[in-house]
Amino acid sequence: MFDLVWLIPLCPLIGSVINGLLGKKIKNETVIGGIAAGSVFASFMVACGILFQLLSLPGEERVIQKTIFTWIQSGTFKADIGFLIDPLSATMLMIVTGIGFLIHLYSIGYMHGEEGFYRYFCYLNLFTFSMLCLVSGNNLLLMFIGWEGVGLCSYLLIGYYFHKKSAGDAGKKAFVMNRVGDFGFLLGLFTLFYYLGTNHNVWTINFVELAKNADLLVPGAVVTTVCLCFFLGATGKSAQIPLYTWLPDAMEGPTPVSALIHAATMVTAGVYMIARMNFIFIKSPTALLVIACVGAATALFAATIGTAQNDIKRVLAYSTVSQLGYMFLAMGVGAFTAGVFHLMTHAFFKACLFLGSGSVIHGMHHALHHEHSEADPQDMRNMGGLKAKMPITFITFLLATIAIAGIPGFAGFFSKDEILWQAFANPHHHAVNYVLWGAGAVAAGLTAFYMFRLVFMTFFGQTRLSEKAFHHLHESPWVITVPLVCLALLSVVGGWVGVPKVLGEALGGMPNLFEHWLEPVFAYSTHYTEAHGAHGLHSVAMEWGLMGVSVLIACGGIALAFALYIVAPGFPEKFTSTFPALHRAVYNKWYVDEIYDFAFVNPCKALGNFLWKGFDVLVVDGIVNGVAAVVRGFSGILRYVQTGFVHNYAFTMVFGVALIVAVYIFR
Repeated sequence: MFDLVWLIPLCPLIGSVINGLLGKKIKNETVIGGIAAGSVFASFMVACGILFQLLSLPGEERVIQKTIFTWIQSGTFKADIGFLIDPLSATMLMIVTGIGFLIHLYSIGYMHGEEGFYRYFCYLNLFTFSMLCLVSGNNLLLMFIGWEGVGLCSYLLIGYYFHKKSAGDAGKKAFVMNRVGDFGFLLGLFTLFYYLGTNHNVWTINFVELAKNADLLVPGAVVTTVCLCFFLGATGKSAQIPLYTWLPDAMEGPTPVSALIHAATMVTAGVYMIARMNFIFIKSPTALLVIACVGAATALFAATIGTAQNDIKRVLAYSTVSQLGYMFLAMGVGAFTAGVFHLMTHAFFKACLFLGSGSVIHGMHHALHHEHSEADPQDMRNMGGLKAKMPITFITFLLATIAIAGIPGFAGFFSKDEILWQAFANPHHHAVNYVLWGAGAVAAGLTAFYMFRLVFMTFFGQTRLSEKAFHHLHESPWVITVPLVCLALLSVVGGWVGVPKVLGEALGGMPNLFEHWLEPVFAYSTHYTEAHGAHGLHSVAMEWGLMGVSVLIACGGIALAFALYIVAPGFPEKFTSTFPALHRAVYNKWYVDEIYDFAFVNPCKALGNFLWKGFDVLVVDGIVNGVAAVVRGFSGILRYVQTGFVHNYAFTMVFGVALIVAVYIFR
């Protein structure tokens, strides 16, 4: 199966080409959707075969490279179109193709009747192709091609409803902010390449070769610079402070796009990149501290914003930003396995949540359409009581919400608890660990609160729809509910492959299969940390205690949401009227967008207008038009010399002869 790895990205690319070139002529939605979903399912089957074959090998042999052809060669430098098969890339391939297929299947029902149906699936397949190139490429340059590809496709999909100004602006915002991060990625790539080449004559960007030569990377300013440059790229792609504001605006795209971007593809690219290059990041304590602090701050900051949003998709968007902060917190404390584990479990429950919100929006839109109402189908203040009409959507959404809240037994509990423990006990940041754990714990409580606030406002209580609209509300079709059921099941059981050690021992010696699976990928980082005498906290009692505290915090958040939105539903309004300034600040996302507009966007616009009207029009056009005016003026005079009339030429000749004769006579 390893020899067929090239089929994994190729299948979605073929689907994209077919729908892009022929979709307008095919017209049949079932055929178009079948081609798109079928191509991703084919990739998923190949990825399954590769996973099973990889599992059959001993741990030390689970690194296979497959070169398709040489892409660039100059002297000793060579970059291939090639694929790296190891536990990390196999995990990512399964996530991207598996969840990607469910989202494609869901999209067939959700996008029914949309203008540009074929265009949507063309973009969606291209997005999947780009992400698969990113996670399976065996070198930094091929990763960057996929990196840029998902950036382009996000622009196309976020701005899918391009006739809406807000959608077009959101697409441009995502594109521009990612370019800032991509500049950092390129700086890191060039600096790493130049440093190894000029100092050690190692001219390579191949991941396996870089890992083999990791000992040549001496901790210091250069390695820290490389890591921080790459991290800048990750903050753009994975929406971390300060480059996170594009992700909530990405809600302007169709809901399945939000699920694909937030759960399985683009936003996880930065986390994957750091995990892939762990052997470099582990050598820079400064870079790790920056990553951990930014991750913790993002997790907490985004969670506060999520508590006051009323758009169901926007709540989930800030939830994604916050959960990504957890992943970067894990990376920053050297817990690479925990970060990747949370990436996987988050893909399960966040895809379920976004697709569940899409099912709600689908039902609300249908109900409001029958009433000819202009009410917003995404505003939770227009919902309530939906569980009676949409039981499958409700149950699956509730299970995914319990998972993200970190309740024991569900997928999110295992990965989030491991991150919090590593943030507290890691050997890298000493006293800062307490701050990192505290930020993560508070963010966990806020997550439980705003997610159950969403559930209670949407599915419980009295409906805020009219009787006529509520009567027309119904469950979504099977093409939408089947992916929800699959993802809800994964949200429940997906975490049991990574049971923490203390919990596994209490359950009769249950192993942490996920940690063992990824152990070869992060072996260098583990050995490097141990070799340099870094020892974290090893206390079974403390780990149990912190686990209990995190569960209590989550339960406290749920209880608070229940009290405010079920027991005393009038209290939130009283609170906002008592503290209007605080509510406005949180509701308006702490005015970060306005600050960015003031500090960066408006000055750039002013500079652009100056260069246009002040320099281009006055100087550049002035010079060009001035030269033209001078030439026109001279030509206006000289044109009288050549009039085209014979008698004028005869008079001029006679006058000239007379003038010459006069000169000779009177000189």
